[in-house]
Amino acid sequence: MVNEKQFIEILKSKGLKITNQRLLILEVLANANGKHYSTEEIYDLVKLTYPEIGLATVYRTIQLLLDLEIIDKINFDDGFVRYELSEQLENNSSKHQHHHLICKACGQVFSFKEDLLELLEEKIKKEMGFQISNHEVKFYGFCKSCQEKNGGVSVEKRQ
Repeated sequence: MVNEKQFIEILKSKGLKITNQRLLILEVLANANGKHYSTEEIYDLVKLTYPEIGLATVYRTIQLLLDLEIIDKINFDDGFVRYELSEQLENNSSKHQHHHLICKACGQVFSFKEDLLELLEEKIKKEMGFQISNHEVKFYGFCKSCQEKNGGVSVEKRQ
């Protein structure tokens, strides 16, 4: 996990001023523990520590962090855009994002870190000459808890 000292170094390396707002927004995302927050949720969490922050400041900061590829934007097709720290920041890996498992019953989102598409990407590059820089995969289904609540039967079959 990235800490405040690392955030300061990242912001400095990008030529940015170190501000409380930027550090607090990054801290909220670093401490998300697998959750994916919307701008408004980030605002509410930062406001607990820094009550004078404005929503417009959070929007501007998020856009800046997106432009610098410090955070990633995610859409779970639920009408909200959500954010998380860039995979690249967390483990110095390539720019590929992890995948998400989305429960259609309870809406819970699980991160799945295994990248199973490397062979497909190589084949696309070889056959099509197309260099993939990133991909996003979302799997929809039913989490273990929702399946157990329904006696192991898919929620879809009960409806």
